[in-house]
Amino acid sequence: MATSTHAHNENVTVKGARFRGEETKPSFKTTELVVYVVAVIGVLVASYAVGDGAANNGADYFAADKAWWYVTLLTIGYMISRGLAKAGSRSSDVDPRTH
Repeated sequence: MATSTHAHNENVTVKGARFRGEETKPSFKTTELVVYVVAVIGVLVASYAVGDGAANNGADYFAADKAWWYVTLLTIGYMISRGLAKAGSRSSDVDPRTH
């Protein structure tokens, strides 16, 4: 029969050891998301509000395709921002499906 010669001490403290939580918050808790949503709404409202002015000649200076292009750029910027925020962060998730 094998016996263990190591003492088990549950209350060991290591000097200088720091335990940090998750480095990044979930996206719905960040100001990045709020700024992104406000910017998207601002672009869409501006596209709707800006027309041909008093000229009434049918020329739309801020057409829908341009507005959606800016929304796409905002989305890419937001995704890069979240990716950089999460790069190098450790997860304390214990779900075995995510490993």
